[in-house]
Amino acid sequence: MAVIHKIGRRKTAVARVYVSEGNGTITVNKKEFTTYFPTATLQYKVLQPLTMTENAASYDVKVNVYGGGVTGQAEAVRMAIARAMCEVGEGNRAILKPEGLLTRDPRMVERKKFGQKKARKRFQFSKR
Repeated sequence: MAVIHKIGRRKTAVARVYVSEGNGTITVNKKEFTTYFPTATLQYKVLQPLTMTENAASYDVKVNVYGGGVTGQAEAVRMAIARAMCEVGEGNRAILKPEGLLTRDPRMVERKKFGQKKARKRFQFSKR
């Protein structure tokens, strides 16, 4: 099996994932993924597509991720791994699609408008 390269995005985070056959090591930006994503929730999000398809111990994953915050980065990595698992096996798509792991979340930060404090918040109005 050749190396599978996939991209996942969430908000402003972009994750590039390289999946190859191995023993289940996950490296994020040249660090162990448990040190890069310290909380259990973030680690669960990253491992979710691998555990659902029962491939957690059979593939090595190398990740380059940048932009956004830690949650956005973890969800971008999750999407990229889910896309790679679809390419690995035909039946994996039927497992991952109902959970929403292959759907790109379109929500982005709304731009700030001129004459206002933030995107929707106005400056304080004074009648007199």
